Amino acid sequence: MTFSLSAFDRQTGLFGIAVASSSIAVGNRCPWAKAGVGVIATQHRTDIRCGPLGLDLLAKGFSARETVDILVNSSEHPNLRQFAAVDRDGRTAFFNGPDIESIATAHQGEACVSVGNFMANHEVTAAMVRGYEANTAPYSATPNVAAPLFAERLLAALDAGVAAGGETQPAMAAALLIVDKHDWPLVDLRVDFEPNPATKLRSLWRSYAPIIDRFVTQVLEPATLKPLINSALQV
Repeated sequence: MTFSLSAFDRQTGLFGIAVASSSIAVGNRCPWAKAGVGVIATQHRTDIRCGPLGLDLLAKGFSARETVDILVNSSEHPNLRQFAAVDRDGRTAFFNGPDIESIATAHQGEACVSVGNFMANHEVTAAMVRGYEANTAPYSATPNVAAPLFAERLLAALDAGVAAGGETQPAMAAALLIVDKHDWPLVDLRVDFEPNPATKLRSLWRSYAPIIDRFVTQVLEPATLKPLINSALQV
């Protein structure tokens, strides 16, 4: 009941994942990413334990393929799991449990991988990769430009998945997770129990994007911050 695209941006070193689901709190369970390490997606009868475990394996130098294989082999119920991984070299891997009772597909692209279950058709995950790869605007060297462009590519993938049919049930949750150079996420946005969550996630991102650097500055150089005009955005 979930579809996602995980990616590594070779130009900037950013890792990210965009995900949507008919199941509530997808952003809490399925997407995992760590700066300089990689991305893990754990879906369908989601085993949340596999997110931190997968990142730990990637951090130790295991490839995406090796990491997914270990997750499968260490799972009590691998036949019902779905995994995807992207490592620091941009290599990708996935696994679809053979007993998933729905259309469960995956598609790999350039440093990206999309996986989904309970899909409306077999084309959704391929459409997500095409949506991500088609959005290739040149990056500026300015740091606060690169992350928004990467976010737009991930959201474009999610939009493409929705346009291709999405799930057999209406999606009700969506999330966008991006990591950069620090131990905390650069972007961690979530929409829960809302109709058209991918659309609402994009709207949430548009509100967050103009102040994305502020949340890094307040950690590293808090004395340099100036008050925001809109006090509702003050944190």
